[in-house]
Amino acid sequence: MAIMFYEKDCDLSILKGKTITIIGYGSQGHAHALNAKESGMKVIVGLYEGSKSWKRAEEAGLEVKVAKDAAAAADFIMILINDEKQAGLYQESIKPVLKPGKTLAFAHGFNIHFGQIIPPADINVVMIAPKGPGHTVREQYQAGAGVPCLIAVHQDATGDAKRLGLAYAAAIGGARAGVLETTFKEETETDLFGEQAVLCGGVSALMKTGFEVLVEAGYQPESAYFEVMHEMKLIIDLVNRGGLSFMRFSISDTAEYGDYVTGPKIITEDTKNAMRQVLKDIQTGKFAREWILENQVNRPNFNRMRVIEAAHPIEKVGKELRSMMTWLQPAKY
Repeated sequence: MAIMFYEKDCDLSILKGKTITIIGYGSQGHAHALNAKESGMKVIVGLYEGSKSWKRAEEAGLEVKVAKDAAAAADFIMILINDEKQAGLYQESIKPVLKPGKTLAFAHGFNIHFGQIIPPADINVVMIAPKGPGHTVREQYQAGAGVPCLIAVHQDATGDAKRLGLAYAAAIGGARAGVLETTFKEETETDLFGEQAVLCGGVSALMKTGFEVLVEAGYQPESAYFEVMHEMKLIIDLVNRGGLSFMRFSISDTAEYGDYVTGPKIITEDTKNAMRQVLKDIQTGKFAREWILENQVNRPNFNRMRVIEAAHPIEKVGKELRSMMTWLQPAKY
């Protein structure tokens, strides 16, 4: 049975009088820092000297220090920079200033689970992982709601690591929606699998392939875009609100019938076996090793694939169509 925690289970006072340092001020970093500050916490943002986020954080009313000084001043350190940069930053800016009883926190278990960061035994190591992008974490908090979080404890040096983690989850708004207890292993492996097989890799490939099939058959690229990409959000919003049943209730009977008879033709047993292999590569550390090595040689394959994908016709057509949708907020990179 899953264990869920809500605001009534969290004691924010355990963090009162303590200093929370947020390392990074990107999508997740800005949301965590601002939400925690507005929840009454003392927050410092840790950045590298010359970071373009420095001024932005200060303009938001946050105290900013270089990462090492920010970590030295902290009781609770949340690392919110890219996975591939965390181990280097830890060695350079965090490990030298760690003292017994401090809490080191992560929003993804990659570096702990795959042994890239090995903290000393006398500190707490926890994870508080919002299940949504940082901008959503911020927007939901401002709306009086929250994004569900996962919580895990890797090391409990002080005896209250879970209480500290729950307090932090409440401070960023996650306890309003619910905090699910898990492990670093489970979060890391399921998160990587979800991203690769379904949410990013699977969905991206499905939309691109659908677009290509329609265009190859002679249909207008604009029509293909609307059918296989634009409407994806509308369908996912229904699923998010009420599951597959509510989505099927909301669409036409024709669409529902097509769902039942065609879905299994697209996602076949071969697809499922490929997903099983993806999961195996994650569980054995094969994917992690490949990604770590890719970064060590300056990411040639990653950079090549990024350029190729950005040039796909669905991106060009979509950009043109979205530019005419005046109600859409322009995407900022």
